[in-house]
Amino acid sequence: MNKLKNARQLERHFKGVANHHRIDILWLIEKEGGMTLDAITQALKTNFKTMSEHTRKLVLAGLLEKKYKGRAVIHTLSPYGKKLVLFLKTF
Repeated sequence: MNKLKNARQLERHFKGVANHHRIDILWLIEKEGGMTLDAITQALKTNFKTMSEHTRKLVLAGLLEKKYKGRAVIHTLSPYGKKLVLFLKTF
């Protein structure tokens, strides 16, 4: 994880966070720990389908990880997601 990223890899991470809803999701999960999509939707008072799409994009960007616990899917920050949240807080 300490290896220098190339421009394409950095672009993937930054595009993943290029939306205010996605930034809110990252901050919320960082604060609360692992959360289901239902919990994210209720906490941010938003539409389920909208949050589903945003969490999907964050997973594709490598910023969130999904962990299956029975029928529930728990979203947590990936190691890169944690670094990006720290960057956003200091920016």
